[in-house]
Amino acid sequence: MSDPETLRVYAEKAGDYAAAFDEKVPRDLRDFAALLPPGGRVLDLGCGPGGMAGWLAAQGFEVEAWDASPEMVAIAARQQGVRARVKAFEDLDGEALFDGIWASFSLLHARRAELPDLVARIARATRPGGAVHIAMKLGEGEGRDALGRFYAYVSEAELTGWLEAGGLTIHVLRTGKAKGLAWTEDPFVTVTARA
Repeated sequence: MSDPETLRVYAEKAGDYAAAFDEKVPRDLRDFAALLPPGGRVLDLGCGPGGMAGWLAAQGFEVEAWDASPEMVAIAARQQGVRARVKAFEDLDGEALFDGIWASFSLLHARRAELPDLVARIARATRPGGAVHIAMKLGEGEGRDALGRFYAYVSEAELTGWLEAGGLTIHVLRTGKAKGLAWTEDPFVTVTARA
């Protein structure tokens, strides 16, 4: 379920988020795209303002972009070739729907107790041979940042365990530290896996 305070922050900061995608395409996004079949169907789950979805569409993929924030979806809908929709994580329900699912620093806004089910949903919705990318903040427990956004933190072992339990094979795992909208430098993990 979407956290009202987190949605309020994203409604207020939607323009700032859109400005943050400065045409510098993340390495993880390029690597993810290289694993997809030409013209494949891709879901950007928790798309924010849709910059990454727009880049994927420009590469010739059929892209859906989902976010629980109507303000973010309104911006994402301006990206050429992107079908943007107001949808929550739990709306992902089905088997073999997408060739790739990109969930970059979005699932971290779900409750920790929900994460195993959400990762299982992602695994089921990915077509055989497809790719999944999930990025999360590293740590323990749950909390809020200085802006009031809700976060669930995970370990590398938890995230990779949930992916493997869903039948996915880890392809690339990367860790690091980065600053986000709240300007704190936080440790993170990104995992790209194959179905």
